Amino acid sequence: MAIQFRNVSFLYNKRSSYVLRDINLKINSQNDFIALIGRIGSGKSTLVQLMNGLLIPSEGEIEIFNQKINSKTPYQKIIPLRQKIGLVFQLPEYQLFETTVLKDVMFSPKNFNKNDLESKKIAIQMLKLVGIDKDLFHVSPFKLSGGQKRKVAIAGVLAMNPSILILDEPTRGLDIKNKIEIMTILKQANQKDKKTVIYITHDIDLAAEYANKIIFLEKGEVLFSGYKKDFFLYQNLSKFGFYKPQIFQIMDFLKQKINLPFVPQYSFQELMKYLKTFYKKNSN
Repeated sequence: MAIQFRNVSFLYNKRSSYVLRDINLKINSQNDFIALIGRIGSGKSTLVQLMNGLLIPSEGEIEIFNQKINSKTPYQKIIPLRQKIGLVFQLPEYQLFETTVLKDVMFSPKNFNKNDLESKKIAIQMLKLVGIDKDLFHVSPFKLSGGQKRKVAIAGVLAMNPSILILDEPTRGLDIKNKIEIMTILKQANQKDKKTVIYITHDIDLAAEYANKIIFLEKGEVLFSGYKKDFFLYQNLSKFGFYKPQIFQIMDFLKQKINLPFVPQYSFQELMKYLKTFYKKNSN
């Protein structure tokens, strides 16, 4: 188990109320694609910063790759864990600081003892992976579009070669084209490179289509952690301010109009395949 929370609670100072309370979670190091959802103020960003070691628990214990962390853990023991668990902030500007795109992505491997030649090779590889054209390598990252900045921030974290990639609302504010491109990059990291990906999102359709597991936070407590089919089929989403995924709404409509049996599909590609099978079966 890569990350395990045991009765973890967190508050920012002794005079404030708990942001997270009695969290118990287990996260694998390979092949999970996890959507972390919840209303604004539910504690999602705090939770991922605990996963990455940016914050330490006020109570309880977190075990990250066999390193136990609690309120008394020395800061020096936490730093090496950040190479294994990469965190992309909600605003890419928080991670972009070098004079050029290439130098920015080179920073991570150099920070973990790679020489300039090795760091440049890794940076170029990661920038190509996220779809940044070489003409932009020597441009200031602050002159890029919002989607390009997000891609460079992701490339910078991937350059560390983390086992787990965590992203705080990676598609926020992006158009549909850039959303798809970002999620395709993350899916590749998950499927090809076998990295576990955890992403915060308020987009229930994005969670339904890409994730295989859901963590649902409400008022600082984990109310659900498990496979997405169990979440979307058996949880009362409206109770927590969520709507049914759009794909489910379409299937409800088709059930009424053409008596299409409701078998959960989570993307339009899956739905089209299901419809073809349905029509083929019923035309014979």
